[in-house]
Amino acid sequence: MLQTMKNQLQKLNSLIYSLIALSFIISCSSDYLDEIPYGEVAPSEMLKPENIERAIIAAYSVLNGQFDNATSGFNSPASNWSFGDVVSDDAYKGGGGTGDQNQIHQMEIFNTTPVVVDVQRKWSALYEGIKRTNYALNLLKNSDIFDANLRKIREGELRFLRGHYYFELKKIYHNVPYIDESVIDFQDFYVGNLSLTNDELWSLIEADFKAAYELLPNDQQDIGRPTKMAAAAYLGKTYVFQSKWANALTVLDEVINSGKYTLHPDFRGLFLPENDNSREIIFAVQHSVNDGEPRHFNGAIGDRLSAPGGPHYQQYGFHRPSLDLIESFITNEKGLPFSSTINAANYVDPRLDHTVGRPGIPYLDLGINYEANWARDLSTYGPFAPKKRIVSPLSNLQVKEWPYISSLNYYILRYADLLLWKAEVQVELGDLEGARQTVNMIRNRAKNSIPVIRLDGSGPAANYAIDIYEEAWTDMSLARQAVRLERRLELALEGHRFFDLVRWGVADQVLNTFFTKERAQRSHLVNANFIKGKHEYFPIPQTYIDLVGENLVKQNPGY
Repeated sequence: MLQTMKNQLQKLNSLIYSLIALSFIISCSSDYLDEIPYGEVAPSEMLKPENIERAIIAAYSVLNGQFDNATSGFNSPASNWSFGDVVSDDAYKGGGGTGDQNQIHQMEIFNTTPVVVDVQRKWSALYEGIKRTNYALNLLKNSDIFDANLRKIREGELRFLRGHYYFELKKIYHNVPYIDESVIDFQDFYVGNLSLTNDELWSLIEADFKAAYELLPNDQQDIGRPTKMAAAAYLGKTYVFQSKWANALTVLDEVINSGKYTLHPDFRGLFLPENDNSREIIFAVQHSVNDGEPRHFNGAIGDRLSAPGGPHYQQYGFHRPSLDLIESFITNEKGLPFSSTINAANYVDPRLDHTVGRPGIPYLDLGINYEANWARDLSTYGPFAPKKRIVSPLSNLQVKEWPYISSLNYYILRYADLLLWKAEVQVELGDLEGARQTVNMIRNRAKNSIPVIRLDGSGPAANYAIDIYEEAWTDMSLARQAVRLERRLELALEGHRFFDLVRWGVADQVLNTFFTKERAQRSHLVNANFIKGKHEYFPIPQTYIDLVGENLVKQNPGY
């Protein structure tokens, strides 16, 4: 029976997931269908421990969104910069006008269709991760020579990875087909998205993280492998996305009380690649460059279009911060959020100039100020550039030739994010003072971080002011607003904003207000419009529908 299963897996490995994962870029030729999984290892050899370990690493390797040795990893970025920021009020697409990667412009104005390449490729990348995870789980469970104690740990890792891939699918596409490692018969891979309810799909995702929690150790020898508390944190995130506040609080408190994580003392230092596995990081996509891979595809390939231009960077110029985001960082003289239009006299949260490149403000450690003319297509997208997740070209961890990428990890889960989930939970459960104290932990770190300094060293580069909330929170609505704003400030340009707006149920209100405000100076948004009940989720890819049949698939509403 085992040999039959292995033969089926070998023959079906590619066909199955061209039906489900939609490997759109690779043609389904007969040669492709006969391909041996993960290189040239014969099926008879795959149950050896060293080859099972290779299969497990293959499941990890898709985390960065790169799965086919193509140059288009930016269409399926791990950071979700296009899926979470560009479609929000935090960023514009950028690049050389609306025709440059026009499909992302169509996403930006909510003219997305089921044939948009990014919609299809992101789906492909996530299901490729699931394919590899299920394959490795099958090998692991059917090997009688794999170390028993290590088997539990590796199974926990794979359950964690599968939970992550399905979580991403759920938050992006909502109603998705589900396949686990038990499916081996050919006909069973023609899976539609009609069999599970919303709650049932969430329950399966929860089950993977619960299993990972039970199986994983408190610590791992290898950086980048999840731990018990990482599984607990991700489980807490699934509860938050479902508004299961009491469940979330229990799990998040366990992570906090474990003492394994703490805020990095310096906000800018958190995003230096030499610190990207600090104690603030719960789980991250591990990137590397200069590691022997000639194209550096193990680096942050999904973010390769974000380079800001200027004298040190290739000028791709995508992922451009919005004016609305800039103005959200304005504070009053007491260092508390204040609604205003930006000018040189404003007080601003110091996190602004660690997050965004602004004219007249020093850019990283280059010894020069950022200038508006660094920005590509200045008239369309304005003068600002990303900065938080950009690595200095003076660092040997930034590749200076094509594809111009860095080794900076992408933080899937970081402690500040978790603390802000807890603050949100506390508000919804009525513990407003607890929420204030939790938010103040984040603001205190920002207050005590080193601000951007003028080039001559004479002092801060702008009028920075930030402080904690000292007055008690007594109004739930105002407390909720404060927590949500703190998430925007702390996590800006990390790919979370759109998904937050959707789960809060305010995406239509926030985004249509944003479009109305921005149209006066950003003509590329003149046709932008968010339709409530449609645009909360991306469309199910048409290629998947065509492959499995319309009778098995329900497209998301409105597409």
